[in-house]
Amino acid sequence: MKHSKPNRSLLPLVVAIAAISCGSAMAADEVSPVLKAAMQRDMGVNAQQMTQYLKTERVSQSQASVAQRQLGSGYAGSWIERKADGSFVFVAATAGAKALAIPGVELRRVRYSLSRLQSSMSQLDSSAQRRVLGISKLYSGVHSWHVDPTSNSVVVTISPGASEEAIDLVAASGADVATVRFVESVDKPSLLATIRGGTLYGFSPGATLGCSVGIPARRGGIAGYATAGHCGSVGTRVYVGNSTLGSFTHSNFPGTDRAYVQVSTAHTVLPEITNHSGGVVPVRGSVEAAIGAAVCRSGYRTGYRCGSVTGKNVTVNYQEGTVRGLTQSSACAGKGDSGGAWITPAGQAQGVTSGGNVGADGTNCSLPTSQVRMYFDRLNPILSQYGLTLMTQ
Repeated sequence: MKHSKPNRSLLPLVVAIAAISCGSAMAADEVSPVLKAAMQRDMGVNAQQMTQYLKTERVSQSQASVAQRQLGSGYAGSWIERKADGSFVFVAATAGAKALAIPGVELRRVRYSLSRLQSSMSQLDSSAQRRVLGISKLYSGVHSWHVDPTSNSVVVTISPGASEEAIDLVAASGADVATVRFVESVDKPSLLATIRGGTLYGFSPGATLGCSVGIPARRGGIAGYATAGHCGSVGTRVYVGNSTLGSFTHSNFPGTDRAYVQVSTAHTVLPEITNHSGGVVPVRGSVEAAIGAAVCRSGYRTGYRCGSVTGKNVTVNYQEGTVRGLTQSSACAGKGDSGGAWITPAGQAQGVTSGGNVGADGTNCSLPTSQVRMYFDRLNPILSQYGLTLMTQ
């Protein structure tokens, strides 16, 4: 078992949905100027690097399944990696003895296969599911765990000084200790609702606290949006200003963190978002991004922020209950951004904000990027579970 410490609108009649834009096979000059500015600010990606990144993203979408099939039982995951010179490459890892070259893919040899890492992850999840809130040991110093192909390990994030607690958790689960790596994180993950801010939906007329509108979708021909489950239970009414926006028709939390709000016909739901700079950008699809891929998010508290995917299938140990299957990112956020949407430079919607390791100011935007851990529930499982159709342009 290894232990390491990283470098660390209101909208009266139109609901502008929180998501970001662009086409799935577009050139850099076709990318939204707002998105370019956000990626430059948050990720340091210049125009030349943007062109190269978009090519790498397309390779990841076309070659990920090829790599998994060709590498077979030795397959150990894949991701987009940024080099020291700022360029990007798509990497696939293998624990097998032999591997043939795959066009456009950089192969890496590692110790553990993805199936072995996932076995340890499943044991940790099963242990968490068996715990009874208020009776079982909470392991409050353990924040989250996920399979990290970039380090070929199951990463368990913990509070400083919580190593013994984390060791107890791993031992109780029966997970393979050789595959586990501890990483310290100063701030605990928390849910991101009920803070003053900008664009929001509230829970009473004229409310100044609430969550952020999520991803546009229809159910049975009626428009609404996907959002976070911890924001409201089934039947909860929501408002924009003094006007009733709609109500929660589906909600799940904990376990997952997803919900659907059906919007009344007095409002118009558009397949686009506010960028918090006076503009909007379109939603184009829901192809899931690779680890290392660029993603951006929008919410009323911190606006429009970008980062990269840093983990998938993450289990987060919130005080309110454990949530599984989340995606982790380095794009910062704050309380009040819950339920807001995540999307790629190609306009592919990814999911809705769940929570993160926010600090005393209610955000993690002042932290170094390496220390930011935000989590979102994936969109495609939400669409499938609730029978939703994504609204696109």
